[in-house]
Amino acid sequence: MRSIWNGAISFGLVSIPIKLVNATESHSISFRQIHLSDGGRIRYRKVCELDGEEVQAAEIGKGYEEADGSIIPITDEDLAQLPIATAKTIEIVSFVPADEIDPLQMDAAYYLAANGPTAAKPYTLLREALKRSRRVAIAKYALRGRERLGMLRVVDDVIAMHGLLWPDEIRAPEGVAPEGRVSVRDAELDLADALMATLGEVEMASLKDEYREAVEAMITAKSEGAFEPPAEAEVEPAGGKVIDLMAALENSVRAAKASRGEAAPEAEVTPIRRRTGTAPKTAAAPKAVGGKKSTAATKKTAASGTKKTTSAKSTSARSGAAKSAAVKSTSKSTARSTAKSTSKAASAKKTAAATKKASPRKQASA
Repeated sequence: MRSIWNGAISFGLVSIPIKLVNATESHSISFRQIHLSDGGRIRYRKVCELDGEEVQAAEIGKGYEEADGSIIPITDEDLAQLPIATAKTIEIVSFVPADEIDPLQMDAAYYLAANGPTAAKPYTLLREALKRSRRVAIAKYALRGRERLGMLRVVDDVIAMHGLLWPDEIRAPEGVAPEGRVSVRDAELDLADALMATLGEVEMASLKDEYREAVEAMITAKSEGAFEPPAEAEVEPAGGKVIDLMAALENSVRAAKASRGEAAPEAEVTPIRRRTGTAPKTAAAPKAVGGKKSTAATKKTAASGTKKTTSAKSTSARSGAAKSAAVKSTSKSTARSTAKSTSKAASAKKTAAATKKASPRKQASA
């Protein structure tokens, strides 16, 4: 790989000659501007504002524009003479735990290669020291006309350097978070955890830019004259749609399992009892949401209760009346039998009295 910068790592009194090599590359597809009528390429020409002539790259330098519009020329020699210790040196200033580096500061990445046989020993020493300490090195370096901040860490058997943004270049996230307080239930968090566990881990090497592949396939088809525009996919508008978050999470878990070829039994995804769920009709009270429906339900419940109470009362009254009638009939029969026996006793007394009266008369006649 071609180096883009040569210098040294300053590690205390140790100096390690190194070459800086790009660790990343862009695979994005670039397009040219063309004239639609004839397909001719549109080019930008660099023209001097004073004489109107086109200027070649070798004749172009740098300059700083002041507030009044005047230009102060700045040459490469001017920048090289600045008293900056990092002009050709990556100066390590500290060693810190890796988790102290905010990922927002991460910028471009580079590999540091040992430059020459004499650099192998100190290079390996620094690499092994970083490995054993489990720390990263914070360094300053100058590249492309400005001083930068970097982080050195070990990747396999190579020292890699990540360019870092300066702390004052990180903007505060003001006005980014959702406004107002939003509460999240434990049940929703449980389903989110289940979805995360179902998606699992992924091999980073297996990820690819599908959009770039589709563009490359389209370019190839057009160059061969066999391009057919694909059918337009129907895209639903994203705004203004209210979703059931719990149902969406449950469906996401099932879809993730299905995409991985796993069965999704109901036991693994526990259904969540929602507050709006229905309970047995006999035990549930009428809802207080929607005045008319609630009042109607209350009236219906009250009416059914009244009917049951009236029915119970009528049944009770009928049984009571039957019992009263039975008691009355029993009393009447008892009274009749008592009256008969009393009348018989009275007639017997009269007969006995008459017999007594008749017997003296018979004695006297004798």
